[in-house]
Parts: sequence; structure tokens; C-alpha cells
Amino acid sequence: MTAAWAPRLGRGARLGFDHVRRVPVVLFPEGVLLLNDTARAVLEWCDGSRSIGEIVEGLAERYTDVREAEVLGLLGELADRGIVTGAVRG
Repeated sequence: MTAAWAPRLGRGARLGFDHVRRVPVVLFPEGVLLLNDTARAVLEWCDGSRSIGEIVEGLAERYTDVREAEVLGLLGELADRGIVTGAVRG
């Protein structure tokens, strides 16, 4: 996975909100993952049309101290679980 990779939510995955716990979540066929606000913000940008580099640039416009390595780490963990998928943009 590199900065040119364009992530999107995997098949059957979608963002949601748990009103009982009052936290954002990602729902996927195998379960539910509670998200912090940072992870939610990253996933909102994952539509398959933006590269990780573009996602980091977009997040940096809204937040301070956005690190590409941390975004890559988060998306790598989610990809390992099948929550995120994507392709390298040319």
C-alpha cells in the first residue's frame, strides 16, 4: 500500500453511528467496529476516487498534524480485516 492507493469501503461495509454509545461506527458483514473521530474522518474520504496522498492533503486542510504514515497504518489494518479495499491509481 502506497500513497497512490485509492481506498474505498469494502463490499457490504458502510459508515454509521451508534446512538446508544454515541460514537461513529463502520458496519461490515462480520460485525461492527467502533471508530474514533479521526478514523471516521479518514473513512469519509475513502470513496475509491482519491489516493491516500489526496486524502492526507484533504484532511490536512481541516486538521493539524496529519501524518501519512498514520493514515496508511489505519487503512492497512482495515484492509487486513476486509473493511477497506482499493486499487493503485496510475
